[in-house]
Amino acid sequence: MAVIHETTLKPSKLELLAAWLPSRPWYAGGTGEPELAKAGGFRLDDPAGEVGIEFIVVTDTSGTRPATYLAPLTYRGAPLDGADHALVGTMEHGVLGRRWAYDGCHDPVAVAQLLALLEGRVQAQDQNTSGAPDREVTRSYRGGALTSTNVATTATDDQDGTVLRLPEGAALRLHRVLRPAPNDPPAEALGHISGPWTTPAGTRTRGAFAVLHPA
Repeated sequence: MAVIHETTLKPSKLELLAAWLPSRPWYAGGTGEPELAKAGGFRLDDPAGEVGIEFIVVTDTSGTRPATYLAPLTYRGAPLDGADHALVGTMEHGVLGRRWAYDGCHDPVAVAQLLALLEGRVQAQDQNTSGAPDREVTRSYRGGALTSTNVATTATDDQDGTVLRLPEGAALRLHRVLRPAPNDPPAEALGHISGPWTTPAGTRTRGAFAVLHPA
């Protein structure tokens, strides 16, 4: 179980994301710096207790219309070998010291736990409370067992989000730009993960975070 510390982070997660998001092909903002606010998210536990895994939802109000993004992040106490391209930045944690923050789509620990969530083998955890399940995050899956072997090296960004090519041939698409949508996945989908977030108007909505498509 991940322990959530009430402490300081320098720079903050939102400051890290504000510097990183404009470099992504799916970023929908303008040329100025994003103006981010936390809108939701959830956590997953690393069975080894070494890596923090957080799926942050942020809303950017810097453009002509607000845009809401899904940012899976992992927090490590040392650099992840071979993942310099996925480094979002480093932070000084008031309790844990230096932390390396990575795009979780390129971190094998996060990918393995995301697939476990999709299959129903683990439960999403509350973003702000230690040991509290987040039951608003829902999932479905139909198919055989999935494996995370080498998945972290096959994450590809495009203008619509990030695609994880699985060894089984299926593709898990993460919706980086979130849009309100019915909870049910497309009929052809093998599975999905959905969850809620708060709009700039203060209302709650929900949509698909990730959809598993057949090969």
